[in-house]
Amino acid sequence: MLIDEELTLKKLEIFLAFMRSGNLARAAAELETSTVSVHRAIHSLESALRCPLFKHEGRNLIPLKSAYVLEERALKLIQQVLDSVRLTREAAGFSAERFKLGALYSLTVKTVPQLIMGLKIRRSELNIDLILGSNVDLLHKLKNMELDAILVALNDSVSDPDCEQLQLFSDDIFLAVPVDSPFAQQPAVDLADLREATFITLTQGFATHQDGARVFQQAGFEPKVAMQVNDIFTLLSMVSSGVGYALLPGRIAAVYENRVKLIPLQAKYHLQQHIGVVFLKAKERDPNLLALLAECRMYSLRHDA
Repeated sequence: MLIDEELTLKKLEIFLAFMRSGNLARAAAELETSTVSVHRAIHSLESALRCPLFKHEGRNLIPLKSAYVLEERALKLIQQVLDSVRLTREAAGFSAERFKLGALYSLTVKTVPQLIMGLKIRRSELNIDLILGSNVDLLHKLKNMELDAILVALNDSVSDPDCEQLQLFSDDIFLAVPVDSPFAQQPAVDLADLREATFITLTQGFATHQDGARVFQQAGFEPKVAMQVNDIFTLLSMVSSGVGYALLPGRIAAVYENRVKLIPLQAKYHLQQHIGVVFLKAKERDPNLLALLAECRMYSLRHDA
């Protein structure tokens, strides 16, 4: 049996509104439409079903047994459709109750906590999963729909035609040294003076690794790398223990501040990281993402003030 094309979910919704109110005018008011439209939809529904639903008593429509059967079934059908739409959107990551946010390790010092607090105020029912990683790893997860948005350094590694970006702030690159280092009291460091020094770096894929390589190239030498690590906090611990120096962004200044000092590089080595949020264009209308972007814009304004 084929379903008549005149049998639509919209007409079932109008029918249910009439059954709830028992009156054409009240049903029309609830649906913000005219009584003529409600009457026409009910008549069209009877034609599609090929059976009457009401009997006429004057200007009143009195439900028949068929109307009560349809009401019971239609209520379940509409709810199933609504559930199906909700589950489908959640599977695609749209307005789900869980938001998956990716971020660089260094952004968990200040930026991520502030954004999450603001997002929870805007959408208190939202559960947030935080996944940490490198620029490259986080973009891969974003493209595979494993993440809803990522907070990363905006460089070539996250430039993608399927994505949009919103910048939050810019951050200078510094030389990280132990507090007892001979460089700790200098107002600025000529990186060329550290040609024979030992360095610790993040692994490839991290923006700070890429930026460090550019600064070393400007200084005209390849650094002696004692160790590569997968997160900035391990790197800071190694620096504080005297294992080696590192090039790091200023946002981590509060971490190990009694054991590690960030020294500005001379102007000729000046380099900034531009930090921002990256998200898929296909999800730009998702309410959860819109709430995050609104909070990111507020954060950016506070940072510029």
